[in-house]
Amino acid sequence: MALYSEKVMDHFRNPRNVGVIEDADGVGEVGNAKCGDIMKIYLKIDDGIITDVKFETFGCGSAIASSSMATEMIKGRPIADALSLTNKAVAEALDGLPAHKIHCSVLAEEAIKRALQDYYDRNGIEYDKTLFPDCGSCEHCMV
Repeated sequence: MALYSEKVMDHFRNPRNVGVIEDADGVGEVGNAKCGDIMKIYLKIDDGIITDVKFETFGCGSAIASSSMATEMIKGRPIADALSLTNKAVAEALDGLPAHKIHCSVLAEEAIKRALQDYYDRNGIEYDKTLFPDCGSCEHCMV
């Protein structure tokens, strides 16, 4: 059995949505000090729909694939869908990740949530703070 699925390899070799949105409506950055992965997600939102999403990821193939897949899963979707995206859903969409690489899908989920929280904060939009960990409370917070 191969260590990585074909989908992981495809999203690693041909990542979707790579880049920066200069006038992003929300930006989220997270990292994992243990492995050195850093992920930054940029969102463009119009009338509650994520119209564009880009990412920059410094890390392993699983981190790049997780970023790519996660952006594909939320692009064109309502904010509520992005908020409910889980690392498990990202890993499943990639046809699985090795156990020691699951943290990469966690980074993708958390980067999206940080970007949405940034969007809410920038626009003075009230939100349920329990949907987001307190800044600094998780090992991945880069804020």
